[in-house]
Amino acid sequence: VFKYMAGIIKNKGQKPIIVNGVANHVHMFVGLQPAMAVSDLVRDVKNNTTNFINDRKLIRGKFSWQEGYGAFSYAHSQIETVYNYILRQEEHHKQKTFKEEYSDFLKKFNVEFNEKYLFDWLEQ
Repeated sequence: VFKYMAGIIKNKGQKPIIVNGVANHVHMFVGLQPAMAVSDLVRDVKNNTTNFINDRKLIRGKFSWQEGYGAFSYAHSQIETVYNYILRQEEHHKQKTFKEEYSDFLKKFNVEFNEKYLFDWLEQ
């Protein structure tokens, strides 16, 4: 599925640097052209991968993404660090949950949030 997602990104004229994740979330590190809206790319990736997964019955039942997403910007000098972080997702999540990871990103980027509502979609 990660290779398929990278293909969608490339077909949209963007540069997929790395796509990787674990069972409950995905990280996409993308070099975006200025004319591409992040929301449009995420919408297209979600729509196409939903169809890909469901058409091929890759999981039991019907697959769907959650409603939102997070997008964070990095400097060119951080490419290697971010790439390696995404590459090591399985290892990373042996020690940190998705909730912990995402909350840490929001804090690191000074994004205000109310934890009461942030993860109401996430099954405990």
